Amino acid sequence: MNQIRYVQRDCRDKEKIEKFLLESRIGVIGMNGDEFPYAVPVNFVWNDGSLFFHGMGSGKKETILSSEPLVCFTVYEEYGTVTDFMPCHADTAYMSVMLFGKVEKVVDFDEAALVLQNLIEKYTPGFYKHQLNATLIEKYKSSFDGNAVSIYRLTPENMTAKENHANEDKLFKGG
Repeated sequence: MNQIRYVQRDCRDKEKIEKFLLESRIGVIGMNGDEFPYAVPVNFVWNDGSLFFHGMGSGKKETILSSEPLVCFTVYEEYGTVTDFMPCHADTAYMSVMLFGKVEKVVDFDEAALVLQNLIEKYTPGFYKHQLNATLIEKYKSSFDGNAVSIYRLTPENMTAKENHANEDKLFKGG
């Protein structure tokens, strides 16, 4: 089980973590690549204790996840540089969450449509007037590679969160 060694930064506030995962827009999925580890930023939604993301039905991410589904997913946001009279004590204000677990491909078209609808509403709220449905998801094929979209679910086996909160007056304001 992964643990935070810098215990002063350990965040265990479930409501704060939930809010952070609901509102954050980009995460980085770390995978066991072929020759090197492979990490790629992706859009995601957090829903009912699981994280969902999508991708093309082909490509490196698809290939790796089909054979190596154990991942680390990191979501972070930097709020600024924390100043101090002693340069060695300057720091960064941030929040980060790391989720560890096994990715599963969503194969149920109703669930896939719901996940994609949630992604649309998160990133373009109110823009599209029609709801996605299972039939559309089942029949849609990409003009790029001819494959259906891949939807992935990560239900974390372990999760850690860190934060370094700083008051606005402590953040660097220079140029």
